[in-house]
Amino acid sequence: AEVPAVASPRKHFISNIIDDDLKSGKHKTVLTRFPPEPNGYLHIGHAKSICLNFGVAKEYGGRTNMRFDDTNPEKEEREYVDSILRDVR
Repeated sequence: AEVPAVASPRKHFISNIIDDDLKSGKHKTVLTRFPPEPNGYLHIGHAKSICLNFGVAKEYGGRTNMRFDDTNPEKEEREYVDSILRDVR
């Protein structure tokens, strides 16, 4: 009986770029960032960014910096900072 081939996991273009950069020596480590703006609660777009940035860093043994974006300080509140930190953890 013939054994079906096991498909290799598909990679997205970002992983391909990282693979090329690491292989060429352009970069030695992976460092991503997640810069939420603390003027509201996280939404589905943030979830995608969290999965991508923290996931890529984990996959490559790298790190993710989380630095709050402060482009609109009048709308920022501690409630949102605390909520974001809680949700990301």
